[in-house]
Amino acid sequence: MDILQIASLLLVLAAAFGTVNYLFLKLPSAIGILIVALLASLAIMALDLVAPQLGVATEVRAVVKSIDFSEALLEGMLGLLLFAGALHVKLADLKGEWRVVALMATLGVGLSTVIAGFGFAWMTGMPIMIALVFGALISPTDPVAVLGVLRQANLKKSMETQIAGESLFNDGVGYVVFLVLVGVAFPALDAHGEAHGGGGLSAAAQLFLQEAVGGALLGVVLGFLTFRVMRRIDDYALEVLITLALAFGGYSLAVYLHLSGPVMAVCAGLLIGDVGSKYGMSETTRRYVDGFWQLIDEILNAVLFLLIGVEVFAVAFSVDGIVAGVFAIALALVARFVAVSVPVLLLRPFRGFSKGVIPIMTWGGLKGGISVALALSLPEGEWKPVILTATYVVVIFSIIVQGLTVAPLAKRLGREPELV
Repeated sequence: MDILQIASLLLVLAAAFGTVNYLFLKLPSAIGILIVALLASLAIMALDLVAPQLGVATEVRAVVKSIDFSEALLEGMLGLLLFAGALHVKLADLKGEWRVVALMATLGVGLSTVIAGFGFAWMTGMPIMIALVFGALISPTDPVAVLGVLRQANLKKSMETQIAGESLFNDGVGYVVFLVLVGVAFPALDAHGEAHGGGGLSAAAQLFLQEAVGGALLGVVLGFLTFRVMRRIDDYALEVLITLALAFGGYSLAVYLHLSGPVMAVCAGLLIGDVGSKYGMSETTRRYVDGFWQLIDEILNAVLFLLIGVEVFAVAFSVDGIVAGVFAIALALVARFVAVSVPVLLLRPFRGFSKGVIPIMTWGGLKGGISVALALSLPEGEWKPVILTATYVVVIFSIIVQGLTVAPLAKRLGREPELV
């Protein structure tokens, strides 16, 4: 299948499964699409067991494997999703929460990576560096996908900002940590899959600074230049096109320069969504830009969750992998709890927090498509099937179980006034 046929198939299935969810399941859109896609995939597998001569599962598996999920997300969709999410986080709100966001997206990601990595190594007997790669790919959270659900719980604005801001930078930093650890754990390859001779910890530290700091600088520079251009224009259609060019072109440029595309997308989106929105757009333009990117966010999330549901065909399930996945669910929750608790406890003497911030952000730290994409991108080896299976089990549990229960938890714990 060519790219147009694949895109058409994905849009048709996303629309069909979204309709089924809307009419019958009535779950949050993205989660409902994932559940319908997963049920449809399992039904095809069951049909294959009953009537293997039909070869339906084989055909579907071939189509699914022809879609490079890792490349589609990491080289395309992720930049647009992060840019869209960042557009709706205001710098003024983020300024009051920057210490929490920064600690959770740096110290929190580091703690989560180490805890999940060492725990997974102990459970599976996996070499520690490869297990740390698993810890890195399972640490990025995707609570942006469930922000609509959380808003129904009437959370305090500060907690919404913490969840949104932390998830955006968490994704970017987690991706960079993954790239660094892949370069160390698989020394025959660098973080972008190209042959090299290794380099050790100093090279890893240099790569981290290059990816993270370079990506942030590129995002700010491109965002500022785009803002200056938009100030001179009053044409909403052209300005929407300019923001799309910034998200697509900026991400591609970052990848070409071996900088962090996710960090670039977040920084550019924050600048355009705040400074650009206030000083570079008319009211009409602002309304169209917001509406366009909200629609892009919804469509891409629908397609992404559809892909997660059908990726079950790409996972080689085994007893060891499923056992490791069940263990990894508990491990990921413990790692997330520490990643949230330590920054909150460090900052609690200096500021107040909303009641229930630790349990809500722990349970609301959903794992998503980026974890599956990173697992699929790993070099082939004896441990990849275990990592991929465990990652998929964690992601499915996180999206379905945590995603459907985080709103009731937030309603019960998050409505009380802030302590300060």
